Amino acid sequence: MTAPSMVADPEECRRFLAEHPHIRFVDIFFTSMTGVPRGKRLRIHELQAIYDYGRFLPGSILVVDTTGADCEETGLVWEDGDADRRARPVPGTLRPAPWLGPDMAQVMLSLYELDGEPNDLDPRHVLRRVLDMFAADGLTPVAACELEYYLVDLERTADGDLQPAKSALTGQRPKTIDVYGLPELEAFAPFLRELWDTSDVLGVPLEGAISEFAPGQIELTLKHKPDALAAADDAQVYKRATKGVALRHGCEATFMAKPWVDRAGSGFHMHVSFNNAEGENLCASEDVEGSELLRHAIGGMKALLGESMAILAPNANSYRRFKANSYAPVAPTWGVNNRTVSLRVPAGPPPTRHVEHRVAGADANPYLVMAVVLAGALHGIRNRFDPGPAIVGDGYAAAAKSGQTLPTNWFAAVDLFDGSTALREYLGDRFVDMFVSVKRTEQARFFEVVTALDFDWYLRNA
Repeated sequence: MTAPSMVADPEECRRFLAEHPHIRFVDIFFTSMTGVPRGKRLRIHELQAIYDYGRFLPGSILVVDTTGADCEETGLVWEDGDADRRARPVPGTLRPAPWLGPDMAQVMLSLYELDGEPNDLDPRHVLRRVLDMFAADGLTPVAACELEYYLVDLERTADGDLQPAKSALTGQRPKTIDVYGLPELEAFAPFLRELWDTSDVLGVPLEGAISEFAPGQIELTLKHKPDALAAADDAQVYKRATKGVALRHGCEATFMAKPWVDRAGSGFHMHVSFNNAEGENLCASEDVEGSELLRHAIGGMKALLGESMAILAPNANSYRRFKANSYAPVAPTWGVNNRTVSLRVPAGPPPTRHVEHRVAGADANPYLVMAVVLAGALHGIRNRFDPGPAIVGDGYAAAAKSGQTLPTNWFAAVDLFDGSTALREYLGDRFVDMFVSVKRTEQARFFEVVTALDFDWYLRNA
């Protein structure tokens, strides 16, 4: 049966209603395999019943594609009778949602079978499965997420292209890179101020902002937590809130991996270390490469990196991001204080030693990214994998010299994921089978579309 800590106590709802009598509506949402939040908007009098028993949602929502269309090939639509599952609220996620209006709230849900067992296709439960394996080994992952994204105009150009959002303060669009530029942050100060205020209301530990490596691209960090599931919740809630706050400021926040061919892609960097039962960082070491356990974790991440790419880069657009000398990794490499590799041990004092996993795109599902990264780490720790020598200097040049690569297209990545014995062990056979089925359905649908590029290249030349 479900662990009590996984489902919110009904008393949490009663306290919230008493403390927020002005709330009239609530969004309930669940995260599907593709990372898109889906749910319902309810009147507030419907909320207590969700806490007392749950809310029925169709099982097909677990395996819809990125656009929300059914994936019949999974067998969870007609063959299953599109049977309901039971959605239960996640503890601590019932909060006001001020960007939606002063009378709005939201709560996150997870899906369970009707007998109360966690549904093995829910991304939160997939991550929980991996975390239970860490707990069995006496280890607690400490994790934090960094997400890059662009602020873009709601209107396209005459040619249908994206354009960076105008600053409400200056009326100007950013045109130059100006990485770490302070005027670029000040130009979007109203958006950032509201985003920080909103994150405080949501209980999301949002920290500093930087102007990233392209016009209109920014990054904010989330504080690390000794609860990787809560850290993934933070990332998902943050993405939803960011998009909503951006709309209030007349622009759109896009976490698309590669919106422009000639500008930086948007990455999702995950920081991880591992504590023992006493809360001590087992990665800590005077050695800048970290402890033996950290090296084993890196070795496992390296070993499973190619097989994990279908999760880390889940969409057709994701693969446009991986180019040499772009700050996006292109090979299973690691190093110390080196941003040209996939797995970086950042500079810092010995107690802070950890690894930054730099491969995922901002378009990836935070729960599944966390699950495959941690699966790789545990695989390496259990099997005492040696990561090999750290790359010093240009990681792109070293990768080219060695011939090491990562999957360079969506189809190859999904095939590798499908065939991964190790990831099937950690994530579950059924989840892998269903994720592969959804992605192969998406692939077929994506490449059925005839685009303007088809006409430009082939209309006259074919």
